[in-house]
Amino acid sequence: MIVGTAGHIDHGKTALLQALTGQAGDRRREERERGMTIDLGYLYAALEPDAPLTGFIDVPGHERFTHNMLAGAQGIDLVLLVVAADDGVMPQTLEHLAIVELLGIPRALVAISKCDRVEPSRVLAVREQISALLAPGPYAGAPLIALSSVTGEGVDTLRQALLAAQSEVQQRSLDGGFRLWVDRAFSVAGAGIVVTGTALSGQVAVGDTLLLGPSGKAVRVRGLHAQNQAADTAMAGQRVALNLSADRLALEQIHRGQWLAVEWLYAPTQRLDIDLKLLASESRAFEHFQPVHVHVGTQDVTGRVALLEGASLAPGERMFAQLLLNTPVQVVKGDPLILRDQSAQRTLGGGRVLDPFAPTRHRRSPERLAQLHALNSMLQLEAMLPALLAHSETGLDPQRLERQFNLPRAHWQLPDDMRLIETRKGPVLFNTERWQALQAELLQHLARFHEQEPDQMGPDRDRLRRFAGTALDRATFISLIDELLADAAVLASGPWLHLPAHQVRLSETEEALWQQLQPQFEAAGFDPPWVRDLGHDEALVRALLRKMARLGLLHQVVRDLFYTDAVIRRLAAMLLQLAHDNPVIQVAAFRDALGVGRKRSIQILEYFDRLGLTRRMGDRRQIRTDNALARRTD
Repeated sequence: MIVGTAGHIDHGKTALLQALTGQAGDRRREERERGMTIDLGYLYAALEPDAPLTGFIDVPGHERFTHNMLAGAQGIDLVLLVVAADDGVMPQTLEHLAIVELLGIPRALVAISKCDRVEPSRVLAVREQISALLAPGPYAGAPLIALSSVTGEGVDTLRQALLAAQSEVQQRSLDGGFRLWVDRAFSVAGAGIVVTGTALSGQVAVGDTLLLGPSGKAVRVRGLHAQNQAADTAMAGQRVALNLSADRLALEQIHRGQWLAVEWLYAPTQRLDIDLKLLASESRAFEHFQPVHVHVGTQDVTGRVALLEGASLAPGERMFAQLLLNTPVQVVKGDPLILRDQSAQRTLGGGRVLDPFAPTRHRRSPERLAQLHALNSMLQLEAMLPALLAHSETGLDPQRLERQFNLPRAHWQLPDDMRLIETRKGPVLFNTERWQALQAELLQHLARFHEQEPDQMGPDRDRLRRFAGTALDRATFISLIDELLADAAVLASGPWLHLPAHQVRLSETEEALWQQLQPQFEAAGFDPPWVRDLGHDEALVRALLRKMARLGLLHQVVRDLFYTDAVIRRLAAMLLQLAHDNPVIQVAAFRDALGVGRKRSIQILEYFDRLGLTRRMGDRRQIRTDNALARRTD
């Protein structure tokens, strides 16, 4: 269990931990001289002889060091709120309580300290004051223990309450990838660089490789301590010290606010959607695009808040919002964060991360807000997927979901009505019904194209995508077409796509004109005539030959120069023979075999480059054996 203190300055947090553990806090010379905690302090102690070690994080109470308090409050299991009996509730008591409530720390104990300095009636009054303060929030009914760190009165009672709470702490899930926010970095003689932090998820072992954010530098775990004891592995919920090594790794490169994560989870982001709550104690509404300090993990970054459901947020209210940060962070769904004002003097509110990969467009659309409502539920990933997919036209990226939820795909249990579509860029998750609807819509668009362009065989893939006006990215759209082609619902004639029933035929006039032109093409062999030399109206001839090219009967090598399909295949066979004799095809060798000029030879070779039969390398070519024409030239 990890216990963190909270409370106003000089209310005895450090002294209480010393009475509990027998270990001195405030080990820094400046802290001893000033008599106050400035930075985080760390203690480990067994609350009774056979109990496991409990980690204690002592935080500063002065308002100038609230940023340090925020760094220490992340990831703790229980907050020990300390209120001095002589002072009672003070400003930092209120701010620290608001922070730990916003962070969602599950348990709280309240220590009424310095009871040896006041009368019992004062202790009773402070007890009533604290109970009234806690009543509206999540810590209503939390144990209140009166004690004195000087006399020891009540300290054992607090110890027993901590032991009882320790038995109730639930083991955090180990299914996710390991991640840790760095709160200290130092060098140990003979060992090298050591970083410490609270393990937020997963497990880590000696020999593992992690990425250090935000630089992404790969580091190796040479050794580790878990709960202040040497170990081979550490897991979520433990205080961890990692001895790191890497090429050219220097202590100056590591500081509080950085993070360590396994490679598959590593995904820095600067735009995230959150569920934002403004503290009821605020005197004015929160405005759209207001600048803030954002505290997440041990990191303090600046940015702005875009409100997604209105122009302002009233005190005590909640709203979906998007954070636009000036520095990358590493977060997953559910991570808590705190917002403070631009001058970092006042806590404004906080919330939880819903989507660390927030969209740049349509962020206020009804579909996006519906997704955020689903993400804001306490459901597991599989239970959220139907709602997320129902409001997504383009499917969901499973790798993004893995990182968003910190849950590897191997642990997913997809419902039967969902499927992963394989694309050239990786899989995309779709609702099966939605995928089938997209296929039906595409067939309708293709039928509409045939109605508008009856003389064309059909569009190519990119033209059909533009014609359909789909939001799908190109890779997913190609997979949609490939499935239709595999099912013979769509046919391909060369690059042209068409419905099985669609055929392009020459009109009687066009057929008659081709009968007059065909002998000239057959007689010309490798040197067919240009459009202007065929003896008919150029516009009519050009339109006919282009139509025949779309039918696959002719090939347009350059503008107004067409070859029959049979001749193109003979030319391809010649290239293959030249490549058989010498894999490197020279222009001169092809020109000599063809018996035409160099310029025409280059035009034909460039056409084969475009077809993908050849690959140009300077003034030479090689055959691309993966091309269908290379395997079928008869």
